[in-house]
Amino acid sequence: MSEATPAAPAAENGKRRLALGILATVFACALLAWLLYWYLVLSRRESTDDAYVGGNLVSISAQVSGTVVAVLADDTQRVQAGQALARLDPTDLTVALEQAGAALAQTVHQIRQQTATATQYDAAVDSRRLELQLAQADLERRQPLLAAHAIAPEELKHAQSAVEIARTALAAAERQAAAAHAVVDGPEEIAQQPAVQQARAAYVQAAVAARRGTVLAPVSGYVAQRSVQIGQRVQPGQPLMTVIPLGKLWIEANFKEGQLRNLRIGQNARVTTDLYGRGVVFHGHVAGAAPGTGASFSLLPAQNASGNWIKVVQRVPVRIALDPQELDAHPLRIGLSTDVDVDTEDTSGPVLAAAPISAPVAETEVYATDLKSAESAADDIIDAAVATRRH
Repeated sequence: MSEATPAAPAAENGKRRLALGILATVFACALLAWLLYWYLVLSRRESTDDAYVGGNLVSISAQVSGTVVAVLADDTQRVQAGQALARLDPTDLTVALEQAGAALAQTVHQIRQQTATATQYDAAVDSRRLELQLAQADLERRQPLLAAHAIAPEELKHAQSAVEIARTALAAAERQAAAAHAVVDGPEEIAQQPAVQQARAAYVQAAVAARRGTVLAPVSGYVAQRSVQIGQRVQPGQPLMTVIPLGKLWIEANFKEGQLRNLRIGQNARVTTDLYGRGVVFHGHVAGAAPGTGASFSLLPAQNASGNWIKVVQRVPVRIALDPQELDAHPLRIGLSTDVDVDTEDTSGPVLAAAPISAPVAETEVYATDLKSAESAADDIIDAAVATRRH
């Protein structure tokens, strides 16, 4: 019994060393795994939770002055491009349009009348020219008779005076014809006459203003910030409401300045939101970076030229473009918080945009129809006025 007693502590020490060795091996493997994960994954990614959903806020404003008689859309409602949002009292706009139409027709009539007057002056010139020819022929016949003493000298002087009178009358008629033609000469088509073009432009302007008495949505989206009310007197440029197209959103990710060294345009990004949680992942790519920090564009930029200056890590907004199909499947709202993870392994892309954008960032064809319709109506008035004068 006395010889077996020292072996028990030795066995316990051996078990303890084995456990410690296993535990050290586990920690070493975990540390190695973490180092490998950091080197292979984390070192090639940049992440931030200072990111928010951004989008276009399309401000809807009045283009003409008037009194609101109808509000046709409210907050949270979806509208389509070209849909009426509000309507103004059409009385003043309709009266102005009718006045412009009457002025356009009257201008066409005046041009027709002036053309006819110029034709009359042309006929008068021909008549005066014929009278001059007759007077000159009469003078030529009387000159030989005076040499033969067949007529009195006074009769020859009367013939000479008649020639001068006829020549003066011809010159006056030619000047009157030139003055008449100065008004109407130019394009043969009445619609191309400068006076008609001026009256046509005034009518088109009045017609466009009349059509813009109905406020239209330039894009499809959701109404927000409606401030317009029935009976309100609005002026051109006055905001009425906002339309937000939720199908064209992006992420404004504010990365620290130390994270920008590996960020490149075109790198893939994964975005998660507090709205849907980790179960919904949005896939996008880096579309560009702001040319300055967020603080430099703030309303009150920081003033660092002071003795108590403290260095603060600056952040630069980076835009992450999202997949429109994923936005349709899981709609987002402007201002929502997000987490952004950018894969920076591929650094072949540019740091900043290298070439200007050739295509428009946004455009609408809603207002183009106003001009086309107004021009068509003006041409109809001109054609009707010309046809009436001809008959």
